[in-house]
Amino acid sequence: MQEIDTLIQNFLKDLGNDIVLRMSNSIKTGKKLRSKLILSISGENESSYRLCAVVELIHLASLLHDDIVDEASLRRGARSVNAEFGAKNALMLGDVFYSKAFYELLSLDKKIASIVANAVSKLAIGELLDVELSKSFNADKNLYLDMLYKKTAVLIEASAASAAILAGFDENDFKEYGKNLGIAFQLVDDILDVQGDEKTLGKEAFSDFKEGKSTLPYIYLYEALADKSLLLNFYKKELNGAKKDELLKLFARYEILQKCKNEALAYGQRALQAIQSYDNQKLNDIVENMIDRSF
Repeated sequence: MQEIDTLIQNFLKDLGNDIVLRMSNSIKTGKKLRSKLILSISGENESSYRLCAVVELIHLASLLHDDIVDEASLRRGARSVNAEFGAKNALMLGDVFYSKAFYELLSLDKKIASIVANAVSKLAIGELLDVELSKSFNADKNLYLDMLYKKTAVLIEASAASAAILAGFDENDFKEYGKNLGIAFQLVDDILDVQGDEKTLGKEAFSDFKEGKSTLPYIYLYEALADKSLLLNFYKKELNGAKKDELLKLFARYEILQKCKNEALAYGQRALQAIQSYDNQKLNDIVENMIDRSF
């Protein structure tokens, strides 16, 4: 992934601004799922590396804005940019990343540029939906999945479809793969937020619910409970150890997390079925490794 990091740094150096470089250097890079996906489909070449750098820059911009909205102090186990440099600086850095990504996108195939640009529009709408759904407890699974698709899966979907175009494959097959992979990826994150530890998560466990996010585990638990107040009393609250244990017991009693794991597995299978004729083991491994992250 060093090639992609170098390309992103060169993009930002082109801007000639030390403040941008200083803040961007503080960001802890992730596993680059979208880049691994692109390279596994289109191979390693100048166009695929440029597409990876553009997509990663867009993803970083979305995370910067997401952390501002959530008032998050940690990102991948390190202080978030908004915590380190302030929300205003983090907002503007996100705008810089988006703008530079779109500028570099112009050098790629017009169809790819259209797919990625459309995905970014949906991604922003996903952020709006996330804020709206967090105003009160949301018990509607369909509303949650629609938001999840737009906020998380759409950029993974666009990455896969764009890489397929570079490789000369049917973009619709890989679009379906990316969409289902993206949804499964977020469902696994939902599970980890409930039962993961801070070292694994890079943030405090149960932070989603404290921020007002009623993710799939909470929606399913709400459906299972006869007395809904057992769950609603914890909504948007700071939870101590005893309250977290109480919630975990409720999840265990109704086998909620297993139900969510099964759903993530089902989306993973749909992803694999979409591209089974291509016999690409790397793409199979991406699905397997993504779903088998530490529970």
